[in-house]
Amino acid sequence: MRFLIQRVTHASVKVEGKETGRIGNGFFVLIGVEDGDNRAVADKMISKLLGLRIFDDSEGKSNLALKDVDGELLLISQFTLYADARHGNRPSYINAGQPDFANEMYEYIVESCRAEGYKTETGVFGAEMKCELLNDGPFTIWLDSREICPRLHED
Repeated sequence: MRFLIQRVTHASVKVEGKETGRIGNGFFVLIGVEDGDNRAVADKMISKLLGLRIFDDSEGKSNLALKDVDGELLLISQFTLYADARHGNRPSYINAGQPDFANEMYEYIVESCRAEGYKTETGVFGAEMKCELLNDGPFTIWLDSREICPRLHED
């Protein structure tokens, strides 16, 4: 599982011209799933996401977590996080999770974040989406479950 997290002052997503999600201050998160992922992996990644202390405190240091700033989440499914461009110029997506499984994991992540009490907005799984955001910092974090929780994968 891969999360590309951007700290934002605001973000939104549209599908076919209709807005499906909008947030203020918080995290814009692209989520990629691979077939070896599972709920234990998702739980660990969610915990890491929600615990990241990358908002400025009163001294300007990145020391506050999402909950400390009443932050919101915009979660977007993004199979292209598993692009393999090592050979040729056209990326392969063979390592991305199968759509039904990836959607199941994505929905689990969304519902888990909501259950933790965070305002959580989404795009539409599998749709072509138009995303707008204002990256605050800019601040971008890459989380890969094979680094965060290598023992939890079902290889």
